[in-house]
Amino acid sequence: MLSIDLFSMCACVKASADLSLSHRHEPTHTRHGAADKHKHTHVSVHGSRPSPPDLPAHAAVYCCGPFAARTAGGWDFLFVVWVRRSEERREQQMERRSEEEEEEEENEEGLHFERLDDEIAASVFEKRANQPETDSINQLTSDNFHTEVAQSYHTVALFYLKWDAVSMEFLSSFLNVAKRLSDSEVNNVQMSVVDCGEWTDLCAAQLGTPVPFQPITSFPSVLLLRPQQPAQLYRGMLGSEALHRFIMMSLTASPMLLSTQEEVTSFLQEAPHPELAGYRLDRILGLFRTSTETGFSIFTEAAKSLRGEVLSGLLTGEPAQEWAAEQDVHLPVVMLFPSWRTDARPSAHLTSSSVKELLTHINTARIHPVPELTVENLPFFLSLGKALLLLFVGEEEDEFGWRQSQALVEELRGVKTDHYLTCWIHLGRTPAGMSVLGSYLGSMPPLPALVLTHLPTRDEVYQFPPNTPIVASSVQRWLQEVQDGSEPPAGTLGEDSWPPAFDFYDFLKVMDLQEPDSTEQKPPLDGEEEVNVEEHLVAEPPTDIDPKFHSEL
Repeated sequence: MLSIDLFSMCACVKASADLSLSHRHEPTHTRHGAADKHKHTHVSVHGSRPSPPDLPAHAAVYCCGPFAARTAGGWDFLFVVWVRRSEERREQQMERRSEEEEEEEENEEGLHFERLDDEIAASVFEKRANQPETDSINQLTSDNFHTEVAQSYHTVALFYLKWDAVSMEFLSSFLNVAKRLSDSEVNNVQMSVVDCGEWTDLCAAQLGTPVPFQPITSFPSVLLLRPQQPAQLYRGMLGSEALHRFIMMSLTASPMLLSTQEEVTSFLQEAPHPELAGYRLDRILGLFRTSTETGFSIFTEAAKSLRGEVLSGLLTGEPAQEWAAEQDVHLPVVMLFPSWRTDARPSAHLTSSSVKELLTHINTARIHPVPELTVENLPFFLSLGKALLLLFVGEEEDEFGWRQSQALVEELRGVKTDHYLTCWIHLGRTPAGMSVLGSYLGSMPPLPALVLTHLPTRDEVYQFPPNTPIVASSVQRWLQEVQDGSEPPAGTLGEDSWPPAFDFYDFLKVMDLQEPDSTEQKPPLDGEEEVNVEEHLVAEPPTDIDPKFHSEL
């Protein structure tokens, strides 16, 4: 049975073959004995008796000679060579080569990642395979923008770019806030995103109908949108906690209309939402006899601009007069209740002549006399344009150390610094302050350390003498010496420059080297007329952009 099968197989192969095969092989095993490894032969399927083929050692050779058909010309030997192992080996080599190339690419990417000097870009690069999905929140486009905003009482829109590292990092925080609001059943807020790389006309405020915001010029940007009202820009930290607080505070009307003394007490002592119970909130209260009284409109406009940052209340009429009498103030007046004030006595401010003046006074009152400088409030402090008198204190190991640090802070409250902002940094809660202090002075000084920096007209950094006790009178004399120019600086601020992490790669130059004739001015061919483009330009008025126009960069 075996003979018939093999004969049938060889006969079928012989009958179907119509050409000769010329290969060099090295035999590993034949039924006719070992072959000479150094001879090369021609394997034919047309009946001639070949010499044993020279096959590679890894090839399997199957000879059907003993079971082949006999012809008049003698025995026909049919050699069927199957080099399956050669093909498998070739595939393995290709897979191994592909794995090596992938490993080299990963090593190159790893080297590139190690050279990234921007922490945000490095974080995005590290998590590039797990980009956040925006399917769970609303996607605003040029087509649905007005409809979506009109249907929601509060729309929080994130304008971002996919290739911007800060945008992609903040997008994760934005999605976390959206999930937190959903879990706490805050249903009157619609979290939305706008991909400005895709919907450039929307981000540039070029729709056919007016949009309630100016063109977006910085990314990422968060806008609070409400129907029939101008958009409000979020100016806080790009983190989930600060954004969540802003959204929850913005749900409260600004100003909140109060009508009784009980409502005033509730406004000053209770959080408007359970999600805000753990926060220390700044509050302002406007007291007016009537809505037409001087300063009423200024206060309401200031309250609207502070929405999401400060809780504002408004009390008018007889209840306002009664409450003002209890506080020994005269109407009209704006009462300020900053979160840092522990006593119940608020600060009173008479009506201002402009919204800007009132906002300046409110923001100044919100600052502690000697505030703790943190990463969150640093941008606001720098925006004031004042020099910083910084007290660096270490992490206390016991209650005695904590009391010493607080005593130093209280001592600085006695320093008259109209031109300086006196603040302190707790290096345990703000570890970044250690590298800042070291960059100021060139080395880490003993703690506590008092430093004067960010002078409006100078880049010098001054250090209070380390061996001198930090008392108000000594600090006052030292500041006077700095102002007079008799105190030498201890260091200078670094240049405010952010060079690229890598050298610029001139792609155009490479293209010119590859095609040197591509940039040369070519003369017109025979029969062609040289056209002056400027002579044929026609000034046309710009056409309105179709609101459904979908532009891409």
